[in-house]
Amino acid sequence: MNCIQRQLQTAINNISQWSDNNGFTISASKTAAVHFCRKRNLHLDPELKLNGVSIPFLKEIGFLGVVFDNKLSFLPHVMQLRKKCEKSLNILKVLSTTAWGADRPSMLRIYKGTILSKLDYGCQIYGSARKSILQKLDPIHHSALRLCSRAFRTCPVQSLYVDCFESAFNYRRQMLSLHYYFGIKYISSIS
Repeated sequence: MNCIQRQLQTAINNISQWSDNNGFTISASKTAAVHFCRKRNLHLDPELKLNGVSIPFLKEIGFLGVVFDNKLSFLPHVMQLRKKCEKSLNILKVLSTTAWGADRPSMLRIYKGTILSKLDYGCQIYGSARKSILQKLDPIHHSALRLCSRAFRTCPVQSLYVDCFESAFNYRRQMLSLHYYFGIKYISSIS
């Protein structure tokens, strides 16, 4: 652990020196670290310093809209994402009324713009979580499709997929991850 701590501290010092030379400043008060490790209590967090100030270690941290926890289970991110999507689901509930509600194509567009875009963002990263954690997002997808198609709550999920021309959310995550992978492969092949 001492060797790792020395290497990390050297890297932090090099980054700090580079930023000072190029006119950038790194705020030590806004800096935090996460020790990613799935093992239990085998070693302590390293003691790292930035400009003489100790860097605190957190259990979870948000970076570009994705919450990373120290075990990389992505449970905090999935729960936060579920809360956001449940709030957006209220828009569909209001618009799905039979008296003055929107038609199916409009509802599906609103669903794709407000909820599905949030679920898709970062799915290449959090898609590596356990299946039981990822299944917590499926009820959001299903209830939104039920609202868009005005189906009964007892309607089978597979019928909703066919009726709305949507796939299951785990297949959508895999498809988006493959698109991302092949995009990276293509860019690396032309450069």
